Amino acid sequence: MTGTPGWSRRTERMSSRGQASAPAGLGGPGGPGEDGGRRVVFLDVDGTLVGDDGRVPASAARAIREARAAGHLVFLCTGRSLVELWPPILSIGFDGVVAASGSYVEVGGVALSLRTIPAGQLRRAAAFFEAHDTPVYFQGNDDIYASPAARQYLLSLVRNALAARSVRIDPDDGLVGFVESIRVDVDPLSAPITKLVYFDAPLSLDELTAELGADFEVVRAAFPLFGPNSGELSLRGVHKAYGMDIVLDHLGLSLADTIAIGDSYNDLEMLEHAAVSVAMGHAPDAVKAVADHVTGTPEEDGIETAFRQLGLIR
Repeated sequence: MTGTPGWSRRTERMSSRGQASAPAGLGGPGGPGEDGGRRVVFLDVDGTLVGDDGRVPASAARAIREARAAGHLVFLCTGRSLVELWPPILSIGFDGVVAASGSYVEVGGVALSLRTIPAGQLRRAAAFFEAHDTPVYFQGNDDIYASPAARQYLLSLVRNALAARSVRIDPDDGLVGFVESIRVDVDPLSAPITKLVYFDAPLSLDELTAELGADFEVVRAAFPLFGPNSGELSLRGVHKAYGMDIVLDHLGLSLADTIAIGDSYNDLEMLEHAAVSVAMGHAPDAVKAVADHVTGTPEEDGIETAFRQLGLIR
């Protein structure tokens, strides 16, 4: 595996709790690819499948289709809600979806699990962010909700970033349109909500966790557009690894046959849980530390490289 541009194998895998674990994967005991059997791949979307330009690289789409044609299963495993998985992504073809960081799971178009935030917990979180003047949007499976002020704040972030060319996403690709489609005519506290996304909070991650961590997974964002103290909240115990297990249990498959690829903090549980994990080349050091391998960025054909190096495609 050495000498492949954009690909490296870590000599020591660290858990998100800082504990060393034995490296797994191709060439290691029990790793996918050793016996030529079917593998179950879980792919993050933003920063992994989708690049900075808002598009899926042709190499990634091709690799996914080739892997599925070879008999492997490929699932999206994303922080996006179902409604945020736009047609250019879903049209690639997947065996199922783990959405909203594990809050929603479907296999073959059949819904297996939907975890919404109980009304009391949702009200407490919303009141907390309102008290700290922190914009929030609320993810549901079918709609995204926010206050008019929060939607306008997010729209200004997107437009400013586009004007400054700090993100390479053209409005025609749907980001501005997506923000404008966020519903402000429905009280989110009355809707089925799976996750909250907050922007530029005046509190640190540790402070937010101290206040909200009894009820929620509090995860920092790795998207500079959202600001330095931005992140997401999902129900305590609900994360991407939780969704992975629902898929595996439903299909009667083994965790030993799993591969996970991601780039951000909400991928930590997924990367640590999978038999073999791959971090994208631009991932934060904390994410790379829990991965067995590091591949290139989306623009460097990182997905195709990982699929090829792990024996999913030729």
